[in-house]
Amino acid sequence: MILWIGWYGFNPGSWLSMAPEVPYIAVTTTLGAAGGGIAATLVSQFTGGKPDLTMTINGILAGLVGITAGCDGFSMPGAWVVGFIAGVLVVFSVAIVDSLKIDDPVGAFSVHGTCGIWGTLAVGLFNEGKGLFYGHGFAQLGYQVVGVLAFAVFAIVTSYIAWSVIGAIFGGIRVTEAEEKEGLDIGEHGMEAYPDFASAK
Repeated sequence: MILWIGWYGFNPGSWLSMAPEVPYIAVTTTLGAAGGGIAATLVSQFTGGKPDLTMTINGILAGLVGITAGCDGFSMPGAWVVGFIAGVLVVFSVAIVDSLKIDDPVGAFSVHGTCGIWGTLAVGLFNEGKGLFYGHGFAQLGYQVVGVLAFAVFAIVTSYIAWSVIGAIFGGIRVTEAEEKEGLDIGEHGMEAYPDFASAK
């Protein structure tokens, strides 16, 4: 909920002035988040037999991420649909990442990676002035695809280089198994961050 509130500084605030567009962007941001939360709740109900609060929360964040790239150019119904699709995507993305045994306990890649890609592509589909669904052809969607690929290549290459260098300097990037079990609060800082929740031994 705090992130949702903060997003009003992020999306409307990115306009950099209190222009008439700002309240409109706040509304599309709200609709995207609501659509994402509703979708993730419904999908988790159908796939898991009951609504999953963590998926609802990730659905809200997915909707916020999905709406951000095009928040000033989507219609209000379009904003909700973009958020709703992001909420569906995040549930399945989390399941796929977990099935690949990739350590992402809060679904960060699914929220920001998968739904960031979706939100970027959605500009080419749902933008009222340039989008495919509004009769403006494939040009903008093509630009969005190029943008997604460019950022993906940049992120993969620079991350590989950075982690390779760090790993070479420090002898790897993983902590020991003992530190994993004990917790990095003790390993890195010599204390428990949440002593009230420490397990009894």
